[in-house]
Amino acid sequence: MRAIILAGGTGSRLYPLTSIVCKQLQAVYDKPMIYYPLTVLVAGGIREFCIISTPDDLPRFERLLGNGSQWGLSFVYREQARPEGIAQAFLIAEDFIAGENCVLMLGDNIFFGGDAFPRALKDFKSGAMIFAYHVQNPGNYGVVSFDQFGRANSLEEKPTHPRSSYAVPGIYIYDSQVVGIAKSLNHSPRGELEVTDVNRVYLERDELLVRRLSRGVAWLDAGTSSALQDASAYVQTIERRQGVKIGCPEEAALVRGFLKLEQFDALLARMPACEYRDYLASVAAEVRRLAYATPKNF
Repeated sequence: MRAIILAGGTGSRLYPLTSIVCKQLQAVYDKPMIYYPLTVLVAGGIREFCIISTPDDLPRFERLLGNGSQWGLSFVYREQARPEGIAQAFLIAEDFIAGENCVLMLGDNIFFGGDAFPRALKDFKSGAMIFAYHVQNPGNYGVVSFDQFGRANSLEEKPTHPRSSYAVPGIYIYDSQVVGIAKSLNHSPRGELEVTDVNRVYLERDELLVRRLSRGVAWLDAGTSSALQDASAYVQTIERRQGVKIGCPEEAALVRGFLKLEQFDALLARMPACEYRDYLASVAAEVRRLAYATPKNF
């Protein structure tokens, strides 16, 4: 399976921060925002990535992430000249998808806890799979509602009167039909190709699976200044209390076996002296002590 990380858009809700650098390169506590979705996907076993961003910001992502080989991964980059909705990502990345199953993740979504995503990526065969997360303000998101048997029966994009309290977070898994579906969409009244419309097509075909995320999963949408601050505070609290870091792609690659320990050591040798390097050095020491990598949350 291949992964698309959509890191475009204007980030207007984070102005004036985004007048300097895009939203997905802002710091969430001690790491760039894009590290968090990237790490979730690497922990789920994904190695091939397409990063989509604006013409101005794409070179910054390339400087940060390179071609991915340093982590045992592969990155390609595609421009989104003008933001026209989440579903536009499938048109931009059509050659990258190349008829394969794919997962699309928004670059400003942060998840922590549980193993829902690795299991979902492993179990996925065909159709589409999305997730449902109980929130207090569902009208700010795409909303999924369920019938009396717990089956999804409607999808709405930022409804004024939501039919449920379940929002659809920014991670979506699709089979190869998704490109054709995206091509068939009309622009919404907002002038966008809506991912909710993609999901609605799968729902109408009875090919959409919705998994509810448990209370053990934290979902943070760092799209506003307040949400960005909350996300940083949350990450800092977890890292200090548990002594583990959230959102380290190097650690996820090592645990997944994409990097050998010697390659991991070489990465550390190229890093400046800092807390991030100290943490990764402790990970390497623990791997050596145990002689194997123990799965953990990222």
